[in-house]
Amino acid sequence: MNKKASYFSWILFISFCLVGAGSSAWAAKTMLINPDTPQPERFVVRGKALIDLAKPEQPVFFRGMGYSPYLPGETPMQGASPGNDDRYAKHLALIQNLNATYLHVFPRLMPSNFFAALDKTDLVYSQDIWVYAYAEDFLAPAFQAQTLNEIKEVIDHTYKVGRPDRLVLFSIGDELQAKSVSATDARHPTVRAYKGKHLTVTHRTPTEVAMTMLVDAAMDYELRRYGRRHLYCHTSWTHIGPIGDRPDLEVSRDSIFVPDMGDLICLNIYTYANGVRTSPPGSVTGTSYQGYLEQLATESKQPILVTQVGLSTSPIAPKPWVPGFGGHKVADVPKTLTSVWRDIRTARGKENYCGMVFFELQDEWWKSAKGPVEALRQDADDPEQWFGIYKVRQDHTLRPKGDIPATVKRLFAEER
Repeated sequence: MNKKASYFSWILFISFCLVGAGSSAWAAKTMLINPDTPQPERFVVRGKALIDLAKPEQPVFFRGMGYSPYLPGETPMQGASPGNDDRYAKHLALIQNLNATYLHVFPRLMPSNFFAALDKTDLVYSQDIWVYAYAEDFLAPAFQAQTLNEIKEVIDHTYKVGRPDRLVLFSIGDELQAKSVSATDARHPTVRAYKGKHLTVTHRTPTEVAMTMLVDAAMDYELRRYGRRHLYCHTSWTHIGPIGDRPDLEVSRDSIFVPDMGDLICLNIYTYANGVRTSPPGSVTGTSYQGYLEQLATESKQPILVTQVGLSTSPIAPKPWVPGFGGHKVADVPKTLTSVWRDIRTARGKENYCGMVFFELQDEWWKSAKGPVEALRQDADDPEQWFGIYKVRQDHTLRPKGDIPATVKRLFAEER
């Protein structure tokens, strides 16, 4: 598409946002990528589809697995990467056997052995870049500067150690906390727009502006330093938006967060999550999960990647006010994974989805700020430590949780 055509496409898009979206959280919000900003070299957005230029015949639909390969005794809480050993060849063999095509990688600086193992597969990956989600003020200059330095470190690592030719996207931040979103918005009531070098947003919340600034700066750094860019997104969750007409959102309507600052929408969508469980039934399966997916497909103007969905098999569900967060029997999980797969594959607007990522390959014993000693123990009352489809043994090998891996393998084997 030439620059003039691209410019007028964006004018039409903005006009639709202003007059055609009704009561949607997107109704008055605009997001523009500068037409002069170079496109990525392999994975690109065309309308509401994601295209792999290496295989452009049909849009991409990733069969994804979340990957955080820390083992008992390891923790990223002090910034450590997972060990640089032979685990990756074993793990990636398991992932390939699941018929997965995509990894959503959470550790910031994956070691060289991971990428050497990746070279022996046909998998592609995306890099999550963690941003402190509990900050008092996402617009504070000190927060922006420190976070950008951390983002630059990950981008540098991708080019020095990683595999930029296999990388789909950088995700800047994940699941901002509602309290922090509300606090940032209250501190900066007049901040409603931002014009960066690559991204321009208008009629926005202050927190949306803060994340746009980080994505714009990250995109600019990669282009200036390395002469190319990848896709960019911010990964959000349903508790704070983007669908605004739900009674159980954790932010006020004025603070509803729309994560469109970049090339595509990346959203963690859990069956029991706020915003999802209060959704109307879907048009085919009748589930509230499909109802959420269908409304999201209607309101979004970008491709959508479901970056996390899964269930925790913790023996104890510690929060009765959050039904579904933990306490699931292993034998019951395949039914839910099959259900959400059917939901996305049959949803009205399914063509706007570019993938679903199951969270995740293995249990995370280290979560909840545990140190190396505590990370040897998996807490029965901490659901965050039990989302894996494999259990981690004390000898560091992975054991299937019942039929969960076999279910994922069967679902991922289905044709598009």
